[in-house]
Parts: sequence; C-alpha cells; structure tokens
Amino acid sequence: MIKAGIVGGTGYTGVELLRLLARHPQVELQAITSRAEAGQPVSVLFPNLRGKLDLVFSEPDLDTLLLCDVVFFATPNGVAMGMVAELLEAGVRVIDLAADFRLKDADLWQQWYGMKHACPDLLDEAVYGLVEVNREQIKQARLVANPGCYPTAVQLGFLPLLEAGLIEPTTLIADAKSGVSGAGRKAAVGSLLCETSESFKAYGVPGHRHLPEIKQGLQNVSKAAIGLTFVPHLTPMIRGIHATLYGRLTESGKDLQMIYTDKYAAEHFVDVLPEGAHPETRSVRGSNMVRLAVHQPQQGDVAVILVVIDNLVKGAAGQAVQNMNVMFAFTETEGLDEIAVIP
Repeated sequence: MIKAGIVGGTGYTGVELLRLLARHPQVELQAITSRAEAGQPVSVLFPNLRGKLDLVFSEPDLDTLLLCDVVFFATPNGVAMGMVAELLEAGVRVIDLAADFRLKDADLWQQWYGMKHACPDLLDEAVYGLVEVNREQIKQARLVANPGCYPTAVQLGFLPLLEAGLIEPTTLIADAKSGVSGAGRKAAVGSLLCETSESFKAYGVPGHRHLPEIKQGLQNVSKAAIGLTFVPHLTPMIRGIHATLYGRLTESGKDLQMIYTDKYAAEHFVDVLPEGAHPETRSVRGSNMVRLAVHQPQQGDVAVILVVIDNLVKGAAGQAVQNMNVMFAFTETEGLDEIAVIP
C-alpha cells in the first residue's frame, strides 16, 4: 500500500484521478489540494465520489505532500516545476499530468509554453510516460512526464510503421478530433454547450503545443527528420479522441495488419482491431484502452491508421495510474480494467 497525493484536484483530470485511485487496492489517498476549494469535502464538488472518498480539499502544503510516496500534478502548465525538486529530494516520486517535463529542450519548451522553465536540470531525468514505449525506464523513474492526449493517440498509431521503416517520415499527417473536456473545466465561452453543440471546427492549425511533443516521440524511432502536419479539431462530445493518421508507404506488399498485431500483441491496453474495422470513440469511453485499425485504401501507397482513446483516461488520468503501477511494481492493469461505457 502506498500513499498518494494529488495537486490540483478540481479539474476533469483531477476528478478522473480521484475516481480511479479511490478504488485502487494498493493506494491510500493522503491529500487532494485546491486553493479555491480548501476545506470543502471532495464529494460536495464531485457527488459521484460520495461514500467512496472522505477527503477534504486542502491547501497545497508541501509538508503534507512530503508524507506521500507519489504525488500527481493535475495542474496548469508551469505549476509542477515549482515544487518538484523538493519532493524528489525527499524521496517522493512524481507524475506530472501537465506539460512541464514532456519536452527535453528548455528553449523549445519556453517557445511553445511562453514561460522560462524553472528547473531545466530535471528535463533530462524526466521519463516520458508512454508505457508502451518506455516501460523499462519508467520502472526506475523518480519523475514521469505523463503524455498529452493527442500525442498518445498519434504516437501509438504511427510508431509501428515508423519503427519498421515502412512510411516516409517527412510527410506524416495527423488529423485528430477531441471532445470538449480536453479544453479543461475552466469557464470559457468556446467550451460552452451552446457554442460547441451542433458545430465542428479545427483549431491550432498554425501550431499546437502538442506538435513538438509528438515530433519528439516519433523522432526517437525515425532515422530521418520527422515532418508532421498536425491539425486538431473540436467535436461536440464530452470525451474521446479520434485520430486519423496518414503515412506514405516506402514499400509495397507488406502485411500492415500483421505489423500492428505483432507490435502490440503483449500490450493489454492496445487493441488492434480486425482488418477493415473502424474504431469508435464510444468503444473506449471511461476506459484506459486504445483501439486502432490500419488500412491501405485501394492497395495504394498511403497507409491510414485510425486510433481512438478516452482523452481523460488513457489520454490523462488512466495513463498516469498505469505509470504509477509500473513505477511501484504493481500489476500494470490494477485499478484500470474498466469496461467502456455504452451508450
């Protein structure tokens, strides 16, 4: 049994962490912080946790967090990097769900996130928490950078063909759609139901913050520089990401289905669908599953990969718990074997 703390527990990823950790057999929740809600019972803000969690929101007090074995940061970008050094020094392991430690280049981070990095010396140590890629490094990690939601879907979709050298790395295209919860729980006109319902739009076309993260991950398995066009879209649903990925094939006659089946055969949370299938976001809602399918339309020279995840689970809180399980040598699926909710 380990003690866990959550910094920033009032957003959508925070409550998803609470939902998953409250029923995790190896975890005792020690603290959940929120300056705005300090003193308020968690179940008042999130009634789905009534009877499951007796914690009260508290101020982000470092002394309390130092009593934990692991601390999750479900905070805005720039918060974790101000507290992580002291936690690590005290032997507390950290999983950051924001972007503070995802990029290895501090200058690149400042360029995309608009602030100077507070502890660039920790960027090299931080392990990127895409378990299907970095499982062995995560086992020994003190600091894990939990991947973004779009980067999780896009990387897991492209990696098998890039590793096999079967797609041209300089002309990749990722056309991705996200539910509105990906924008967070803050009050914003663009996230209101009346603004998003019955509508569909692209955003961040000139450059989205997840672009350098995706390119960094893909570059690790590519012999040539990655060229990626990434276009995210906002869809009128609460949860889910659907990524349609395009890669120009460098060889013909390869069994693409077998490449994906072999690559992910041992991965519990990656489901390669049968040939010709089209994964749906509802098939992963509320679960930590990735479902994907690979196509070669008209047997041409373009591979099309379809990937779906729940942006709040595998794209955020579920992946964080999966990382925790690996870090503490628990069964990787523990607390995460939820079946998706349909309808």
